[in-house]
Amino acid sequence: MTMATKTTRKRTATTILQLRIELRGTKPKIWRRVLVPQTITLRKLHSVIRAAFGWSGGHLHEFIAGDGERFGSPDPMYDDAEAVSSDNVRLTTVLRSSTLSYVYDFGDYWDHRITVDKTLAGDPLLELPFCVGGAGATPPEDCGGVSGYEDFVRAMADPDHPEHAHLAEWIGADTWDPAALDSIEVNDRLALIKL
Repeated sequence: MTMATKTTRKRTATTILQLRIELRGTKPKIWRRVLVPQTITLRKLHSVIRAAFGWSGGHLHEFIAGDGERFGSPDPMYDDAEAVSSDNVRLTTVLRSSTLSYVYDFGDYWDHRITVDKTLAGDPLLELPFCVGGAGATPPEDCGGVSGYEDFVRAMADPDHPEHAHLAEWIGADTWDPAALDSIEVNDRLALIKL
């Protein structure tokens, strides 16, 4: 057992939401299924999504509700009067339709679709957040969005590709498996989040 799994996470008897978080535009699909308390704020959900996908958190983000209302972290350089701070807004407050969008990194524009798969009874023995499923490796940050990721996967799959050596050095590996998902690693990262 790694050190991360020994940290204390929130045990809850409150209602649990099973969320499916899918990165839009990727083939094959890249997605995670996570359990969170129904009382989660968007700010905490941002942390959960980052951990579930392995994003570092060095970029701006926003949630977009079905009615177009936007929630994020205010940034003085890019202050937008239409965006509402996500710090104290609960997911259940903004999830008025069946889906919610989450955009991470406005440059690469990683657009995620969040849906509630199930509502489950609370379980005081269950430590949240927790990933119960998923598919696909998370694209490296700053690789150029969905189209840049497609180029990255092609280059990494072909050792003779002119960009292969450069990209392999950039990610610190000679190979890349776009289907790889280490659920233990995902849950180790989630275990560090205090809800």
